[in-house]
Amino acid sequence: MENKQDPVAAGKGSFDLFNLSSRWASAWAESSSAAKTDEEEPSYLNTFNSSGMFQMVSMDKMSVQYVGSPQHFYDVGAVQANCPAPTRRIAYYFEMTVKNAGQKGQIAIGFTTKEFNLRRKPGWEANSCGYHGDDGYLYHGQEKGEPFGPKYTSDDTVGAGINYSTQEFFFTKNGELVGTVCKDIKGLLYPTIAVHGTNEEVTVNFGKQPYRFDIEVFILKEKLKQEELIDKLTLSPNFIMNGDIDSVFRSLHEWYPQIVQIDTSVICFLLHSQRFIEYIRAGQLMEAVKYARAELNKFFTIKPLDDLLEDVIALLAYEDPSKSCVGHLLHPGQREFVADAVNAMVLTTSPGSKRIDDWAFSRLEKLLKQLTQCSLERRALYGEQGEAFDICFGRMIKMIIKDQKRDNKNKKKKLKTKTNILKSN
Repeated sequence: MENKQDPVAAGKGSFDLFNLSSRWASAWAESSSAAKTDEEEPSYLNTFNSSGMFQMVSMDKMSVQYVGSPQHFYDVGAVQANCPAPTRRIAYYFEMTVKNAGQKGQIAIGFTTKEFNLRRKPGWEANSCGYHGDDGYLYHGQEKGEPFGPKYTSDDTVGAGINYSTQEFFFTKNGELVGTVCKDIKGLLYPTIAVHGTNEEVTVNFGKQPYRFDIEVFILKEKLKQEELIDKLTLSPNFIMNGDIDSVFRSLHEWYPQIVQIDTSVICFLLHSQRFIEYIRAGQLMEAVKYARAELNKFFTIKPLDDLLEDVIALLAYEDPSKSCVGHLLHPGQREFVADAVNAMVLTTSPGSKRIDDWAFSRLEKLLKQLTQCSLERRALYGEQGEAFDICFGRMIKMIIKDQKRDNKNKKKKLKTKTNILKSN
């Protein structure tokens, strides 16, 4: 039988996290600093760039009233914010309250580019999008709209936002999400409101007052969605801590097949043993016996694993194994040990490397480089819009070292025997 060395036991070297920290900092200091630059946020309506003759802006530049005579589609009073919506974040949002909807409620809210014709409603022209109150339709670059949401009128509060993580516009009414639409407009976009009928009047809120819609909860949910997506693409330690060993095997076969390529490796032994232990924990003794015959039987010929294998199999001999001399295998600490071993293998899996001190080093460094590059590519694709990848390298490394020292101190005695077995295999 071919005997290949397990990466965990391949060497005794270690890598310098402080050295790694300095390399990260020097490589990305400029991009990290740029990501932290504050962006100007809209705070009032722009009275200089407007249609002028069809609307009147209040002295505080937060309200607009229609003062023209609407004869055709070009008699609109549209106003943009004083600056474009900020882009280096997950989402941007603002609201508009209808003080007076007039006779027809021909009011609109949305986003437009700087060159937009302000005698037209947002959504009627190219490179604009708007939610209109008189029909509840969404207009996205043309005069023909699509059914979207409810109409809105006097005393209603509607909002418009940009979700940069999904590249979508979203609109709300009275604190509730109405719907979303694909954001296919490149470049900077200005929050825009429009009135188009006698006595129509609206007031905007750029965040100085509490919003009707809970934008903070919306952003939190979007972050959680991103984390869930990442979890689907990575091996979660929660699988092991929850006893879901089957999911661990599936994830390893899909993402790190080289780790489980040798089915008699120490890692495979630990995972198969843990799967057997989970059957015992659940009281499924027949399933445990079948699993032992199918998966654990092959490890009886590997001498360094004899003692551990005997302890695992011995769980079958006790009516209450949790109170036996091998009951420690049913404790959460055993799951934690297996999770640590698997995670160590994942971090040290780098097919092109030969030295143990290079494996973890290159793996971590490569991960951060990939995250940074993906963030830059994504922002470039979306016209430099969206939340920038930002991480405090020095603080992260200090946390890693602190956690590492604490874990080593707590586990040193407990894992000494098992670690020696891993190194000797």
